[in-house]
Amino acid sequence: MNTIRQASPTDLALLLFVAIIWAMAFVAIKIAVPEVGPLWLAAIRVGIGALVLAPYAIYRGMKFPDSCRMWGLVIAMATLNVVLPFFLISWAELTIDAGVTSLLMGVGPFLALVSGHIFTHDDKINTRKAIGVLFGFLGVMTVVGVDALSQMGSNIWGQLAALGGSLCYVTAGVLIRKIDIPPTRLAFIALLIGTIILIPVALIFAEPISVMPSQSAITALVFLGVLPTGVAYIIRFYLINKVGYSTFSMSINLIPVFGIFLGFLILGESLRPQILIALALVLIGLFIARSGGPEAQKTRAETA
Repeated sequence: MNTIRQASPTDLALLLFVAIIWAMAFVAIKIAVPEVGPLWLAAIRVGIGALVLAPYAIYRGMKFPDSCRMWGLVIAMATLNVVLPFFLISWAELTIDAGVTSLLMGVGPFLALVSGHIFTHDDKINTRKAIGVLFGFLGVMTVVGVDALSQMGSNIWGQLAALGGSLCYVTAGVLIRKIDIPPTRLAFIALLIGTIILIPVALIFAEPISVMPSQSAITALVFLGVLPTGVAYIIRFYLINKVGYSTFSMSINLIPVFGIFLGFLILGESLRPQILIALALVLIGLFIARSGGPEAQKTRAETA
């Protein structure tokens, strides 16, 4: 397992970039899932992502797992990082709104903090990380407000699905650090495995797509495959190995914030003052967590 380091300004920029892409992904899912269904959406999205990464992965020379144990880890990671969350979140968005989904996904950093402490040797809970995660969650709550909380308990299966997707990502984040394969090639293998699993499952259990999706749905599917799935997954794997999943997961708190900004910029929706407050809270949380404690200072000293 690689030893993590303190997040650099470049790492933070990549965190922001991933958060923006994934915020746009929720909008794209909302557009496409009513027309193609959650299973086909997940299968098509993963297949496009694999095609996007294939040329570069092949050019660099594929690196496959070298043992049955490593293959088991990769398959488990692909299932938890691609197959299950893509389906669960798409299915959830059929019945719950974006605010509730954002709130439930905001639980991820807390889960990541605990799992990193238990299952890794260098991603332990410290005061700064805990405060950083708390600021991030306060930012999420500022965005979604009490309306989202008031909806908790209705559409319970959709809410459980979104929470299940968050749990899958956290568990996969721990497994990624145990796999010694370069990020791009690991992302390609994960998406290839996801495609091999999801297409047969969709053929067996999902209704066939009998009507050509609309242009907006097709555009949303292509976008989902290229950016949130292909490009963002390379960055995700890279950052988890470099700065740890507990730090990376704090980018999740930026997703609802950027989602509102994108609604303002693209759809002309109102920009509430709470959004600016939420963005400030999340960025403060990232800064506090990044500043680190004795462990981060030790890492800086060793790598200087």
